[in-house]
Amino acid sequence: MQAKLHRWAVADPGRRFDDLFNLVHDPATLIVAFARVAGNRGANTPGVDGLTVADLEEMVGVPGFLDDLRARLRSGTFRPLPVRERKIPKPGGSGKVRRLGIVTVADRVVQAALKLVLEPIFEADFEPVSYGFRPRRRAQDAIAEIHHFGTRGYRWVLDADVEAAFDNVSHSFVMERMRRRVKDKRVLALVKAFLKAGVLTELGEYQDTVTGTPQGGILSPLIFNVAMSALDEHVMAPWKPGGTMSTRGKRGYRRTRGAPTWRIVRYADDCAPRTRLEVAM
Repeated sequence: MQAKLHRWAVADPGRRFDDLFNLVHDPATLIVAFARVAGNRGANTPGVDGLTVADLEEMVGVPGFLDDLRARLRSGTFRPLPVRERKIPKPGGSGKVRRLGIVTVADRVVQAALKLVLEPIFEADFEPVSYGFRPRRRAQDAIAEIHHFGTRGYRWVLDADVEAAFDNVSHSFVMERMRRRVKDKRVLALVKAFLKAGVLTELGEYQDTVTGTPQGGILSPLIFNVAMSALDEHVMAPWKPGGTMSTRGKRGYRRTRGAPTWRIVRYADDCAPRTRLEVAM
C-alpha cells in the first residue's frame, strides 16, 4: 500500500489523494500501527487515561482493542484525548526545559496509522536537503552532507535553530499544506483533531492548543516536516531549473558579482546552510 501511494505521488506531483480514510482504519493498517506502538520504548508510559499497552492487552486484548478503535473511527465517534505534558531539562545545563506530550495508547495507534498512509505521499514532495525524522535518513547523513559541501568550495557554515519550533507550528499553515496532497476530508479532520486535542499540564490544568504539535506524538514529526518543507522549497528555489544558481555558468556569474551560493542541510528545526563567497582581491 505504501509503495503504491508513493509511486502515484511521485508520478503526479499535483495529485490530491481521496479515499485515504479507508486505508487508515483498515484492519491490516491498525495491526501494524499497534505493533509499532507496542514495540516503542514509551509503551509503558500512560497518557491522560492512565493506561499502558500492557494494561490494554490484559483488560480487553489486542483484537478487542483494535476492533473497538476501528468501529469508533468508522462511525466518526473517535475523539483524541488531551496529551499529558511532561517537562524535561534540555541538555547542556542551560536551565531550559523541553515540553513533551505523552499521548494515550489509542491515540498513538491512530497517529501511527495516519503516518503509515500519509508519509509515503509527502515523502514524494520533500526536498532531499531535510534529514530529520525521515525514512532511511539519520543525523549522521546530514553531518556527512555538510562535510561533503566543505570539500566543494563552500567556506562558511551558518548554524540556525528555530526557537520552540514544535510549539509554534501554525495549524492553519499545516492544514493548508496538507490539503495540497490530501482531498479526503475525514483524514484532514482527524489530523486537525490531533492538533487541537489540548494539553493537560503537570499541574492538572487543561490548556487549548492554538498552535504547535506535541513533541512525543508519533504524527508530530511528519506534521512538522510538512510545515518546514516550505522553508526547504524557498531556500532551494534558486537551484531549480531557471533559477539563479541552476547552472555552473549562473553560479560563476554570481561569484564574479561578489554574491554567494548556498546549500541548506536541515535536521528537524536545526539548519546548517553552507555558503560560498568568493571575492576578487
